Amino acid sequence: MSQQGGRTTGREDDWWGQLYGDSTEDTGPTPATDSLDDRFASAAGTVRSGGAGAEEGVADEGDGADISGVVGSVPPPRSEPPGPGSGPGPGGRADWWASQDGPPTGSDAAGTRPPERHPAPWEPPSDIPTGPTTFLPPPLPPPLPPGFAERSPHTPAPPPPPLPALPPTPTHSPTVPVLPLPAPKDEEDYVGSGPPTYDAQPTALPLADPDDLDDLVADTVLDGARYGAFALRAVSVRGDSARYRGEPRRDSLLTARFGTGDDALILVAMATGARATPGAHRAAAEVCRWIGRAVGRSHVRLAQDMRAARRGDLKSGLHRLTDRSLGRLRAGAAEQGLAPEEYAATLRCLLLPADPACRTRVFFGVGPGGLFRLRGGVWRDIEPRVGEVAGEPVVGFGSLPAETPEGDRLTMDLGITPPPNPYGLDPDPEPPREPFRFRASVARPGDALLMCTGGLAEPLRGEPDLSAHLTARWSGPTPPGLTAFLADTQVRVKGYADDRTAAAVWERDAVRQSP
Repeated sequence: MSQQGGRTTGREDDWWGQLYGDSTEDTGPTPATDSLDDRFASAAGTVRSGGAGAEEGVADEGDGADISGVVGSVPPPRSEPPGPGSGPGPGGRADWWASQDGPPTGSDAAGTRPPERHPAPWEPPSDIPTGPTTFLPPPLPPPLPPGFAERSPHTPAPPPPPLPALPPTPTHSPTVPVLPLPAPKDEEDYVGSGPPTYDAQPTALPLADPDDLDDLVADTVLDGARYGAFALRAVSVRGDSARYRGEPRRDSLLTARFGTGDDALILVAMATGARATPGAHRAAAEVCRWIGRAVGRSHVRLAQDMRAARRGDLKSGLHRLTDRSLGRLRAGAAEQGLAPEEYAATLRCLLLPADPACRTRVFFGVGPGGLFRLRGGVWRDIEPRVGEVAGEPVVGFGSLPAETPEGDRLTMDLGITPPPNPYGLDPDPEPPREPFRFRASVARPGDALLMCTGGLAEPLRGEPDLSAHLTARWSGPTPPGLTAFLADTQVRVKGYADDRTAAAVWERDAVRQSP
């Protein structure tokens, strides 16, 4: 029964059984004996006869008849001349669809509608109109630029301009002599009568202790800063002699800023350890740290005294801080079982206020060295004499002359031996102490103040060419950069091979600048 409730027909049951029955054979080659040519002839006859094949032998599929063996009659070829589409078709047969181009005949003429014809894949669609094709003219060429005359397309083009004559290619390359380039000229690294004995560059490194690597000292230390009214450059370089022998740098350099803003105080401290002692570099570093700690704890009071120009208070206060730092150095020598002179160092310091309104510059220290001022292209040695508080430099570059203008010496050794002490043995004499040096001065715009250890102060005093060289280098409107300052302080002089430590301050117009 169907889904609508009707009774089933025998044909439907038969179709269902044929599709899903057990007797249905598997798909495979058909048992028909006709070929592709036979099927083509049957189809052609059916189309030409206009449905006659159904009456003459084409069975109805609904009756279940086998049509594989039925072959329709093939009509004879047309007698009229073939049309444009006629010609041999596939397999050598006539082009049967070419007959549709002629007028209708037979059942077609009587009004019977011919079977619907589908165009072949290679035929054009029927909705495209036929007839002559109209093509659009090509676009006109752009107008010629001014100055160019039109010429006919048949006019030959003018010949191209002749190419420039090329020189003949030589069969072999000529031999060109290679001239040696001149070596680049190095900056002047020495002044004086001749080159120094030692090499200008480091040779040997100091001996290192794997358990005390903090004791190592760098060959060169370079630093700088700029505040309000001055620019600072500082450097410490190992001497040529120490570089050659692999000894550590005995000089030590400390640059520090205490406080902020205009109340800040800049300290530059440098020290030189005793010569030919194993711990000279440690002694110099320790005294720099101790004086830095003492100044840092008192920087507020020191800055106030400098603004108020209390030179007496500054001298006494800094003298006390210096003695305390050197006293700790002597105590360290006693702890190590060394004599005081075996663990000693010189000390030189410079105090610079960051306030642009204060141009007071304070120098203090103990031991030899140098303090110079470059003003108007002229160097002046302003190293203070012992006990001097302030004032302009005196005759003899800041110290008393060794003799009077008449040639009489101010001091003489009479060679008299003092009598022995009648009250017993004299106590162990206390080691001689270096006098305390102090100087407070007011800087001017354009000045250059130089503080240095003996390694640079001695050749600067003894070799005029060195002072002339630094005058030319440092008299410009702007201070040198760090690398230029390093090169300037490394200019060597024969006979002076000690460490060099220097700090230079260039004064300029007051410019307020926050650090």
